[in-house]
Amino acid sequence: MTRIRQIAVAFAFMASATLCAQTDTAETNTALHNRHSESITSRNTISTRYEAGSVFGSGDYAPMWHFTNRQGAGSQKKDWAYARVGVNGRNCFDRSGIELKWGADIIGGYDLTSNLFIQQAYLDFNWKRLRVSLGQKERWSELQNPRLSTGALVESGNARPVPQIRIELPEYWNIPGTKGWFGIKGHIAYGWFTDEEWQKDFVAADKARTTGVRYHSKAGFARFGNEERFPLTAEMGLHMVSQFGGNTYNWCNNEGEFVNSPTRPKEYWTAFFPTKGDSRHTLGDQVNIAGNMLGSWLGAITWNDKDWKLRLTYEHVFEDHSQMFWEYGIWTEQLVGLELELKNFKWIKDITLEYFNLKNQSGPIYHDKNSLIPDQISCADNNYWHHTYNGWFNYGMMIGTPLVTSPVYNTDNTLGIYNNRVEAFHMGIEGSPLAWLGYRLLLTKSNNWGTYANPFTRMKGNSSGLFELTFTPNSKWSIKTSFAFDNGELYGNNYGGMITVTRHDIFGF
Repeated sequence: MTRIRQIAVAFAFMASATLCAQTDTAETNTALHNRHSESITSRNTISTRYEAGSVFGSGDYAPMWHFTNRQGAGSQKKDWAYARVGVNGRNCFDRSGIELKWGADIIGGYDLTSNLFIQQAYLDFNWKRLRVSLGQKERWSELQNPRLSTGALVESGNARPVPQIRIELPEYWNIPGTKGWFGIKGHIAYGWFTDEEWQKDFVAADKARTTGVRYHSKAGFARFGNEERFPLTAEMGLHMVSQFGGNTYNWCNNEGEFVNSPTRPKEYWTAFFPTKGDSRHTLGDQVNIAGNMLGSWLGAITWNDKDWKLRLTYEHVFEDHSQMFWEYGIWTEQLVGLELELKNFKWIKDITLEYFNLKNQSGPIYHDKNSLIPDQISCADNNYWHHTYNGWFNYGMMIGTPLVTSPVYNTDNTLGIYNNRVEAFHMGIEGSPLAWLGYRLLLTKSNNWGTYANPFTRMKGNSSGLFELTFTPNSKWSIKTSFAFDNGELYGNNYGGMITVTRHDIFGF
């Protein structure tokens, strides 16, 4: 079957597919979709959506910004196409105060990580400010702008969502007695990775892969300030995640070596309170932390004026306990952002500037204490990699920052992280000069050194950019066209175009 016929079959199949889901993503969070969502005012609603897009270009890969931060619903291949159809709904029960929100979402296409897959299938139980979320749902960064930022360091929206059971306060709850000047929010979640079949297809027969791996995430945030009385507010929080349990084949790329990581009730507790492993774990986990644990400190200061809003964000990532409290320096392993929102200026509505630095990773030396050298030196963090779980990714895409090179780029069919020592500068701008026309501009410049264990012979530079136009002729249709590029030694010289067509309320509910 030719490439054109494969794309046509994928589009035809999706056009005739039964209802599945869609919630807001960064790519659908246009002025059109905001107006569409705000128009839903009844207590019980159903909304449907269809979307189709295609990427085409030259070079070895699709440009980074054509498939990055799309919740894993894209491909690094230079030519790919997709179609997406879905439904979501809302049901309210006034007497009990319970609200149900639900959705399902299916994607199919050509040259994706899977030809056909469920992107979302979830059910949210809301009661007052508490939510219990079940299933697979797209989520975005807590503090960063999902359309203009490179994304958070722990969970950015770059990879496919992980199925989970999640208890959360999704919005700030004002503590009684503080008159709205102090609020908290957070979540606790457990889930499981579903990419084992993809790993089996992608990984060489003698290289490491995993099955049955569990997922854990937790976060807590505090807000100080009351915007209704004074425009200055501050936020701070801690977000921690881990991988645990499951099986590893060809552990550390040693052919035939099998590791079974325990999934006892104890492991769920250890994931929540990270501690050393016992005799059932590998030696590395017995010395350090059981499983692959990483996290970040986050903070933001916001001045929200009548005509403009200025927001300064900061995020610091750490591995295990190393650098959790900045033992080896404060201005490293970080993402610093500045966002300016101009509320009454259509030509430029938002500007985001970011500086990312992961090149130090506590320093180049690591040593576990022993009888000869009793000092513990916990440097050379090798962020996002793990000896048992290969790395913090899902379906080959980094769950954390996409500025660390995702394993889908690995041409040797392994799942290691080969480039995590990165320094980058980034800018994002968007505006709506006309009611029916919007634009978005992303520019990223990075310097890359590989890893401490396998450094590049010389620093590799990379520049990536995106220019996107969104046309909204009416409330139900949206058309996006974009041009993107990569230039440099990291990904090569890649150029490409993309077109996306979206239709809301396709079944007239």
